[in-house]
Amino acid sequence: MRATICLPTYNEKENLEPMLRALGEVLGPGDRVLVVDDSSPDGTGEIGDRLAAELPFVDVLHRPRKEGLGPAYLAGFRRALADGAELVLEMDCDFSHRPEDTRRLIDAAAGADVVLGSRYAPGGRIGNWGLVRRIVSRGGCLYAQAFLGVRLRDLTGGFKCYRREVLERIDLDAIDSRGYAFQIETTYRALWAGFRVVEIPITFVDREVGGSKMSRSIVLEAIWKVPALRLAAVRGKLG
Repeated sequence: MRATICLPTYNEKENLEPMLRALGEVLGPGDRVLVVDDSSPDGTGEIGDRLAAELPFVDVLHRPRKEGLGPAYLAGFRRALADGAELVLEMDCDFSHRPEDTRRLIDAAAGADVVLGSRYAPGGRIGNWGLVRRIVSRGGCLYAQAFLGVRLRDLTGGFKCYRREVLERIDLDAIDSRGYAFQIETTYRALWAGFRVVEIPITFVDREVGGSKMSRSIVLEAIWKVPALRLAAVRGKLG
């Protein structure tokens, strides 16, 4: 099945070229990478254009401004679907997700509708986080599990593979999360629509180059968005 990896970027000039070249080593025939750049002031988008002219599997989608992770992914999903992708992947550009693990997600999609690369499934691990970051991440997952009543261990993870039928069904226009709540919302909507979601263990390593995109507003959005999703589901308004 032809896969497109959506790679959102904002100020990732140090990471983009090595990431694209690493992905080129593991992608199958017909697979593609779509760089979704939010007008990075450091020139990431221009680097993407240069590499797209050199590497036949690379496309670049330029967006006019930075709006957050969710809108960038939604734009990437729509473009990938329009281009005929049968599988659509999310991953970070900062090497916290290992390029070689994309094949494992793609292979696992043969038996599932959504595949989550999970830090907290048996066999998964986090390489170099401090205690506070671990508490925030694990606490966020447990919070979402408790409110939404699901057993998936890594609801906030951003390394995922969707079959195109999932993205066509879950009403992308209704998704309004901008930060990491986007990961919770898309997975919950897929579950609510009856799709099969599985987790496979991954090793997650925090970025070594560039700055983290985590902020207080992203955390606060996730705190209120989770109960809002549950309430919408109970009222039959999740879509």
